[in-house]
Amino acid sequence: MSDYYNAFEMSPVPAPGPDAVAPEPFRGIYGMPAFVTIPTEDLAASVDFWVRGLGFFELFGIPGTLVHLRRWAFQDVLLLSATGVPDRAPAMSVSFACVLDQIDPLVAACRAVRPDAVDGPRDTPWNTRDVEVITPENARIVFTAAKPFDPAGQEARNLAAIGITAPPGADRGDNEERE
Repeated sequence: MSDYYNAFEMSPVPAPGPDAVAPEPFRGIYGMPAFVTIPTEDLAASVDFWVRGLGFFELFGIPGTLVHLRRWAFQDVLLLSATGVPDRAPAMSVSFACVLDQIDPLVAACRAVRPDAVDGPRDTPWNTRDVEVITPENARIVFTAAKPFDPAGQEARNLAAIGITAPPGADRGDNEERE
């Protein structure tokens, strides 16, 4: 018996599938369970990239000091004015969920603002499509979208090998396109 259970109802991330729809940007105020703080030497340029390239919006700001950005609920980033930003991106990254139909527009938007900022997209062995973006602050950001689950596919075998099995109903074609 497993101690794990389905708790997807507490997440803004939609179930994977060809008809998955991204939630609207979330403008509510809540106690943030986690957030990322990223130092930047050029707050205005950073905000511009995160808004136009990555699809975040400015929730609020303290002029010249800090800007709180958000996309979906629980996708919070604080850009903090600082000196001495690293010359290159670290190995560590932070990932944000998205849906499949957001991948190509995100790549195009980032390349329009910073042509060399994007690596990918690429499919992973754990059934996602990922895009890696290096921001003006040299932060390594990954946007990850779950792909529709194919219980007969290689990704399903990869997951089964580590004890993650197909959800109930996956063998009935519940993840196929519908009319």
